[in-house]
Amino acid sequence: MKKFWLVFKQEYLRHVMRKRFIVGVLSVPLLVGVSIGLGILSVTLGTDRRPVGIIDQSELFSAPFITPEPDNGPIKETSFLFYETTTAAQRALDNREIQGFYTVDAGYLENGKITLTAPSAVGSEVSSDFIDILRLNLLKDQPAGLKDRLYEGPQVTVRSISDKRSAGESNFMAIALPVLAGILFIVAVNISGGYLLQAVVEEKENRTMEIILTSISTDQLMAGKIAGNLSVGLTQLLIWLAAAGVGALFFGKMQADPSAFAVGGTFLGVMALTFLPAFVLIAALMAMVGAIATEAREAQQLSGLFSLPIFIPIWFLQPIIENPNSPLVVGLSMFPLTSPLTLPMRVAFSTVPAWQIGLSLAILIASALGSVWLASRAFRLGMLRYGKKLAFRELFQRST
Repeated sequence: MKKFWLVFKQEYLRHVMRKRFIVGVLSVPLLVGVSIGLGILSVTLGTDRRPVGIIDQSELFSAPFITPEPDNGPIKETSFLFYETTTAAQRALDNREIQGFYTVDAGYLENGKITLTAPSAVGSEVSSDFIDILRLNLLKDQPAGLKDRLYEGPQVTVRSISDKRSAGESNFMAIALPVLAGILFIVAVNISGGYLLQAVVEEKENRTMEIILTSISTDQLMAGKIAGNLSVGLTQLLIWLAAAGVGALFFGKMQADPSAFAVGGTFLGVMALTFLPAFVLIAALMAMVGAIATEAREAQQLSGLFSLPIFIPIWFLQPIIENPNSPLVVGLSMFPLTSPLTLPMRVAFSTVPAWQIGLSLAILIASALGSVWLASRAFRLGMLRYGKKLAFRELFQRST
């Protein structure tokens, strides 16, 4: 057991202490943060903050004048100025004091006619803000409850029949989080698996393996390498998830409705149960490829046979969301290379029978253990074969 921990420590520290690992881990949340910041900055700088004029010929905006509640978001709402005549509004427009002005026709309640006068198209936020105050003032004489319902529109909530879960239109994290978590998993597992693949091939090519195996068994060596590189991937994933959590808390405080960031506990539990054996599965398969291949280029080509299937649930994202209990999606949640993404997304979008969750996890765990055995056997059979490829069928043949 002591030798296992020595290999584990060596494999883990050789990657996490490198500058490229630290830069790679920090670059993703930093890049996302900078991209979001630049997006907000570009919108802020590119938005014309000058007021917009209103000429009310219909007397719709007569006292009391109702305005929407102020928004605490990064983009401030448009301010409006009232003008008595078209001449006054045109003068302000010529002096670049306003972006443009709306003219509400005297017969607006009958014909709905409103004219916008501006030298160029105004931003979509200006039109949205004008529609908000127009709608509020059209409803100002209605009872409070009716006014709120008409202004906010219908709030549709999808509620499960078999359990108490529900999801509203505002709960966008119920859809976004499973997809984002899946993408992070794909990136992390491929990076950690790539580390192990490269380490095995390099040690085999430079014959370091011959020295190492004089003091440790192949099973201990392979188990230590898989656990070490698995921990590297988990470290990377945990850092990214922590950064994503901080970002979610930050943007959650900017939302008026905290339920928009509500995520089901069942999804988080299933995601945790599937991701760990999935890491072991992919890492062991990568190690097996490294033991079979004769050079690094060949190993990279063979690794695509196991890494590409992980992306299949992303390709079938729409069917998974629209019909998560279809035979195709159920089949994807049972296949060990696609279940780590498919099963958590099914749980997030629908009610999955307990027996399907249990069977999927059992298949995944059994596949992970089987892949570790295959990796150890491939390592033992191919460790001293230099320049000669180990056939895949030899892994299942009885040793002589």
